[in-house]
Amino acid sequence: MDFKDYRRGVGMLIINHEKKIFIGQRFDKDESAWQMPQGGIDNNETPEETCIRELAEETGIVSNYKILDKTKNWYSYDLPNNLQKKLWRGKYKGQVQQWFILNFFGDDAEINIKTKHPEFKNWKWAYKEELMKLIVPFKKELYEKTFIEFDSFL
Repeated sequence: MDFKDYRRGVGMLIINHEKKIFIGQRFDKDESAWQMPQGGIDNNETPEETCIRELAEETGIVSNYKILDKTKNWYSYDLPNNLQKKLWRGKYKGQVQQWFILNFFGDDAEINIKTKHPEFKNWKWAYKEELMKLIVPFKKELYEKTFIEFDSFL
């Protein structure tokens, strides 16, 4: 598949000791959408470097975590037409992402979503069944594929 019309990025499935997943509630105008942290790959940055940078930028987590694995495949999603024109100056129709699963073994007090450029207005730990009820529909298939690859950790 040709992904030239897709923004390259990473996603992070962060689990705690209860095997709950970190999800954040985005600052959206139309509805409050929940998602796992994700972000675009900068020039000359590896996916793992992006993962570590975005983890700090979106969650404030800078220690007490371990990257357990990454997806063998890159997964894509298309933005709805109305968002394609608004995001990334209309350059991309969606994202193609490599996903990482991380174990966070720190204290919840270490999580700080009030970062320099906050992505989320709220956050919580959720089991994957609850997460799937809260996310925007256009990311559902990507999340399901990611859960299949990381099933042994969940």
